Amino acid sequence: MESRLGHQEAAKEDIMTARGSQVIQDWPEQSREATQVVIDQFGEPDEATESYVVWHERGPWKRIVASRAHHLHNFPRPHPDVVESFVDYRVPPDKLTAIVQFDGSVVVNRTTGEASARCHDLEANSLALNLMHDIVTGTRTWQQARAYYAKEVLDYRRKLPTPYMDALRFTPLGPAAADPDTRLLSDEELERARQAGDARVG
Repeated sequence: MESRLGHQEAAKEDIMTARGSQVIQDWPEQSREATQVVIDQFGEPDEATESYVVWHERGPWKRIVASRAHHLHNFPRPHPDVVESFVDYRVPPDKLTAIVQFDGSVVVNRTTGEASARCHDLEANSLALNLMHDIVTGTRTWQQARAYYAKEVLDYRRKLPTPYMDALRFTPLGPAAADPDTRLLSDEELERARQAGDARVG
């Protein structure tokens, strides 16, 4: 049993230290192709497991995560969501509904101060996050953002300018984007609750 466990741990360690281009060879074609494009652009990832490969601080991105699993996303046309790009960004809570209505593959983590977009390539992620920024700043409604997203995808096919795909049009905030929220329970309240619980059990 110990020998088997040791072998399994060694295999996991091999995966962690393997090059991303090796790990993805067993991935489904759609995931493998999308991930290889990122490897071609930014080199081998910093982390590689059976399910994910991860790059840190590449280009404008805080983190890029490509996954073995891919999910069908029909907006604005059917494609697999594989590659997720993260930035430090604070979204006001009253803007969250509009962002979800705009694009279900844009994710906001209020506590960590991160926003991400997951699509088939980094250019589409730039497009989605730039439009998220427009929604937050009031430049566009979520309906207008969806319409512009579709337009820029068509413009890419027409070989016309695609400024929202080309680069981020805002500066990520860095650690200041985190929002740990507001404390509601004091240490005294927590201690009184603990004491009441101990008394009830006793």
